[in-house]
Amino acid sequence: MDLADHAAWWAAASPAQVQQAGRAEDAGLNASAPPQQRSIDGWLVRYCPGKAQRARCIQPVGAGSGPLHDRLARCLRLYQHAGLPPIMRLTPFSQPPGLDAELAALGWRRYDDTVVMWRDSVPLAAPPLPDGTRVAPADAAELAEVVGSLRGTPPAERLSQAARLAAAPVPHRGWVLRASADGAVLACGQTATEDGLVGLYDVFTAPAARGRGLAGWLCAAMLAAAARDDGAVSAYLQVGAENAAARRVYQRLGFADCYGYHYRTPTG
Repeated sequence: MDLADHAAWWAAASPAQVQQAGRAEDAGLNASAPPQQRSIDGWLVRYCPGKAQRARCIQPVGAGSGPLHDRLARCLRLYQHAGLPPIMRLTPFSQPPGLDAELAALGWRRYDDTVVMWRDSVPLAAPPLPDGTRVAPADAAELAEVVGSLRGTPPAERLSQAARLAAAPVPHRGWVLRASADGAVLACGQTATEDGLVGLYDVFTAPAARGRGLAGWLCAAMLAAAARDDGAVSAYLQVGAENAAARRVYQRLGFADCYGYHYRTPTG
């Protein structure tokens, strides 16, 4: 199945795959919902400042009733007023049909192809804690600071992420894996669980700690915690389409490709 071609995906997807993708898409939208959003003729327009593109882009979830150029103009004015670059997130569910091609014809550049992966079941137990490490929950402020330090994002973006996570309508749980000896951050991640479906987000490994399987262990531990404490029975995640190393880690954890999405932004 060609995840990069949405028409081809629809042609090849089974009803079960469409249902899984729809659930993951809904859950992902809810998990990334910021306070700064409004509806513009059927589109969910988000303009939260910060690193997470899902929280500061147009989510074209509805076909709308007016001309496309009018809707785009209204969105562009909103982003200009917010001081943010306009971004559109395109999925197999984007509306109206043919939107991606129309944006391409208008010169909107495509970037950040992403794969959404799915796992049917969630384990109740995790492997033993790696030697010389300790893991602990992290609240929104701590997780945003840890993720921001690993990403190299400026302080203002870290504060924005912390505020978004604290106000999220879906419960998030952050985790940080540290070295026992000095407390150095080794890896981090978070989950968002809704109606038995858990999503993995912000999974990062410190550069000096890579190649030790720590991200895989942390993901397994977060999934087990979501199953035990939050009633999760299935799982999803989002990963860069070109991040082959991360996709191999997730495949070893039992995840398989489900569908793809990408972003577009005006050029010039």
